[in-house]
Amino acid sequence: MKEDKDSKWFDVEFVPKDYIFPKEDQPRNIDSPVCDSIPVIDLSNSKADGHINPVESILTASQEIGFFQVINHGIPETIVNDAMNVLKEFFDMPSKKTHTTGWIYTSSTDYAKDGVHLWRENLKHPCHPIEDCIHLWPENPTRYQEVISAYLVEIQKLSSRILEMISEGLGLQSGYFKGMSEVQLLSSNLYPPCPDPSLTLGILPHQDPSLITLLYQSDSTGLQVMKDGQWVNVGAIPNAFVVNIGNQLEIISNGKLKSIKHRVVNNTHETRISIATFVNPSPDCIIEPAKVLVNELEPSQYTAKQYKEFVQCNKAFGDYTVALQNALKN
Repeated sequence: MKEDKDSKWFDVEFVPKDYIFPKEDQPRNIDSPVCDSIPVIDLSNSKADGHINPVESILTASQEIGFFQVINHGIPETIVNDAMNVLKEFFDMPSKKTHTTGWIYTSSTDYAKDGVHLWRENLKHPCHPIEDCIHLWPENPTRYQEVISAYLVEIQKLSSRILEMISEGLGLQSGYFKGMSEVQLLSSNLYPPCPDPSLTLGILPHQDPSLITLLYQSDSTGLQVMKDGQWVNVGAIPNAFVVNIGNQLEIISNGKLKSIKHRVVNNTHETRISIATFVNPSPDCIIEPAKVLVNELEPSQYTAKQYKEFVQCNKAFGDYTVALQNALKN
C-alpha cells in the first residue's frame, strides 16, 4: 500500500488485500463480552484490612487464568501519562526513521504470516541495563529517552514486587527471582481504527516467552485472552496494569502457573496505544522447575534449558534477541 505524505496508511475505506487474514485466522467474536473473571487485585490491601491477601489473589489468578490486573500499584500516574503521551507523539510523527537494527515496524514492514501485515505500528527496543542501551532508543521526540527511562525504573520496581509475591505464594525462598528478572524489552503498539476489524488482527494469538509481562493499555480495549476455549475481552481499567504469566514462569512453577494465549483485535473507531514490558531472565540463565516444587508425586514436567535456547526456538523473538545481543556488543 502506497502512503501519501499527507495521509496515514490506515486512512482507507476498505481493508487492503495484504492486511486480510485467511478465514481460519480472522477474529469471529470481536464483540464478545468483557471477561469479568479476570481478577482486579488491589496491591494496597492486606490481611489487616480485612481483605484477601493480594499474594493469595495473585497466585489463584496465575493458576487459573494466567492473567490479572493490578491497581494501587504505586507507580505515579504522572509517570504513566508522560510515557503514553511521548509514545503518542512518536507515533504521530510524519516520518519515523527506522534504526539500523530494524526495531521500528511500520504497517509495510510488520508481517504476521504468509505475507499478511498486522494492523498496527510497533516500536521495540531493549531496556536493560538502561545506560547501555539507551543509545538505541528513538532520539525524537527529544524527551523520549528521559520519559521512558523514568517509566522503566518504576516498572522494574513493580515487577520485582509482583514476582516476590508470586515467590511467596509458591513457597519459594524470599528473593528467588532476584538477579534473574529484569525488564529487558519494551514493545509499544499503535492500533489505528480499521474499516473492518473482522478481517484483520493487531497481534496474532501467542504466549509470551517471558517470566511475566506488564501491559499498560490506558482506557482502550482490544486485548483478548483464551478462556475455556473462547476468546474474551479484557476490560480496560483506568491506571491499572495487566499482568500475565509467561512461559518461563510456567516452567519454574512446574506447571502450577499458566501461560495462556492472547491476541489483540482492532476497532472501527478507536485508536489503541499500549506499552508492554517483558520481564525476562538473562540469556544464559538456566530455566527449570524450582527444586522445592519437584518431588515423587509431582515430577519435573520440563527439561532444563538456557533462556537463549528457548527464545531461539521462537523465530520472531529469537531474531530480535540475536539482533539485540549484536547491537549491545557494538
